[in-house]
Amino acid sequence: MELKLILESLLFSAQKPLSVKELREVLAAAADAEGADAIAKSLGKPKETEVTLALEELARDHETGARSYRLACVAGSWQFVSQPDYAPWLRALVGLKARPPRLSQPALETLAIIAYRQPITRAEVEQIRGVNVDATMQTLMERGLVEAVGRAEVVGRPPTYGTTPLFLEYFGLRGLEDLPAADELRRIPVEKPPGPVTVEPGLATHPPEQLTLPPAAPELAESKNPEPGSQPSQPEAAK
Repeated sequence: MELKLILESLLFSAQKPLSVKELREVLAAAADAEGADAIAKSLGKPKETEVTLALEELARDHETGARSYRLACVAGSWQFVSQPDYAPWLRALVGLKARPPRLSQPALETLAIIAYRQPITRAEVEQIRGVNVDATMQTLMERGLVEAVGRAEVVGRPPTYGTTPLFLEYFGLRGLEDLPAADELRRIPVEKPPGPVTVEPGLATHPPEQLTLPPAAPELAESKNPEPGSQPSQPEAAK
């Protein structure tokens, strides 16, 4: 029995998309189950590359067969999806699902910058767009398309942002490597704030230098250092 046909049966019966890791775990559980047949035991837990190649071959088979559905990888998980040509009949069957409102043009522009330049800080996004993005960032985070992924190694350690798996599902992408080419966007320079100066990596910041007073004026220096044997001048009232 071919591995790709076993995977096809699993994906056909699954209630959700399955990743390669999840598929391998199912295959391993079947091999270790009590009373497992010889085929399941011999298959065991195949390598990740073997499962991936079998899935890609299965996807090509469905594409060549010109079926009403196809096998797609979205956000790293595999699932069967219907072809867009059959949308009118599918809508009549299942009805229209309530979808969240479409993203505005500013939101799409901000999301594109984050997708291509991640991880990126909010200030860097504003440098590229040239406008404040506080409200737009809040919208993208509430929609689950953007999340904080770390902190920048600069003064203040501001949070950096990146896209989420839901972003890949929203746009039907297998991974970030499937994003359309945007060389112009990637070439826009972004000035990063200077990093904290430290004596050694991981230690506290270097203390500020000692304040150096300017040299005294010559006439003041002479009054403070009279010649030997001379008496300091007395105020007129003392005379």
